[in-house]
Amino acid sequence: MKSAEPDAPGIPGLSLAEWVVLAIICERPTHGFAISQLTAPDGELGRIWQIPRPIVYRAIGRLQDAGLIAADAVEPGRGPQRTIYRAAGRGTLAAARWLDTPVQHVREVRSQLLLKLALLDRAGQDNTDLLRRQRSLLAPIAKAMAADRPEQTGFDAVLLAWRRATASATLSFLDDVSSAAAGTRR
Repeated sequence: MKSAEPDAPGIPGLSLAEWVVLAIICERPTHGFAISQLTAPDGELGRIWQIPRPIVYRAIGRLQDAGLIAADAVEPGRGPQRTIYRAAGRGTLAAARWLDTPVQHVREVRSQLLLKLALLDRAGQDNTDLLRRQRSLLAPIAKAMAADRPEQTGFDAVLLAWRRATASATLSFLDDVSSAAAGTRR
């Protein structure tokens, strides 16, 4: 599954798992096993969106092939050797751009936006501008859904009700998170 966000020049379309792995490696050099622990069901990021260990290693391979990360060293110690990866300059730029880009659809808030917010928090970065731009992007969508009064029946009516409720809840969530962030900055 490729990201819904536009590709940067020279950056291949990356899946959500690949973006997350890249952003984690951009925090500091690390190895695949550590990333898989973060994205496991009980991991810090896995409680938002889980990435199975084989997908983590596949993502590392794709990121390395794309020149976004590079093998840096091998961690010494008992057990299997672990290759430490570091972000390449263009990988760091791509991850920063991805983290700063609002999601395009309400349905992406639960996975992509929450992951971005968690990753920004881990890196100690301010999310205020992203939240503001995210709300600005989604508010017209929610408004259009709320104003839409088609004569729908059956599942179409159920789906419209779901979309309206989700859009409204998303705007409320963005307002709550923005207010909380503003309170901690004072």
